Amino acid sequence: MGPGAGMAQRLNELPDHSARVRGAVAELRRRAEAEPGQRWPQPLSDAFLVRFLRARDFNLDLAWRLLKNYQKWRIECPEISADLQPSSVLGLLHAGYHGVLRSRDPSGSKVLIYRIGQWDPALFTAYDVFRVSLITSELIVKEIETQRNGVKAIFDLQGWRFAHAFQISPAVAKKIAAVLTDSFPLKVRGIHLINEPLFFHPVFALIKPFLTEKIKQRVYMHGSNYMQSLTEHFPVSILPQEYGGQGVSFEELAKEWTDFIMASADYLQSISLVAHE
Repeated sequence: MGPGAGMAQRLNELPDHSARVRGAVAELRRRAEAEPGQRWPQPLSDAFLVRFLRARDFNLDLAWRLLKNYQKWRIECPEISADLQPSSVLGLLHAGYHGVLRSRDPSGSKVLIYRIGQWDPALFTAYDVFRVSLITSELIVKEIETQRNGVKAIFDLQGWRFAHAFQISPAVAKKIAAVLTDSFPLKVRGIHLINEPLFFHPVFALIKPFLTEKIKQRVYMHGSNYMQSLTEHFPVSILPQEYGGQGVSFEELAKEWTDFIMASADYLQSISLVAHE
């Protein structure tokens, strides 16, 4: 780690009320308020702005670009971000599509799991599926520990079918890539694919050109024989039983996270763009 990285790490560890953090937040707000005719998706509170600074290790220029990209993406993708009410994706949640591990990994990252086989493409579009990710991201980005240490995602592609692949158009691929790279204030520390079938690869090839080199290096394909390689990245103590771990079942995690999303409905409504029309 070079001196610059060390300084960024120290800034990231500072509490919100420290003078350095408050000064950076004030400068980011000044830039945002100076933008003519700009409509921000959320009030420019300290808690909101500091996410962008932490996501870019307090580099003001990079945090400002990220904030503008986030605003642009939210406004340009109303099919995903206009209505973040949990009711819009309840069927997916009840099907056990998504869960979040109770414990962070050893580096402090939040760990998310998505089970593609539980997504029925006849009932839900790729945009609905994407909305589940956005809802979770908007909730976990409120956590200071997650702002500092980012997220890792495990995608279980068991049950991936051509019907799923047909949903991922170039336009959808570009939007997925935008969020993974420079349009959401979360550090993506790792993307782990398991049980990926051969005919998933053309879909990944569609997304890959839009990814940064850094993100490409953080994508791991484990195949169907994934148990050993997955535990090289995640301790068995935190993984669900279904994935060779010693944690609670995925079903339990999915129910817990669904309950948490439902309990957060008022907050999600408050940051839905439809609420500001």
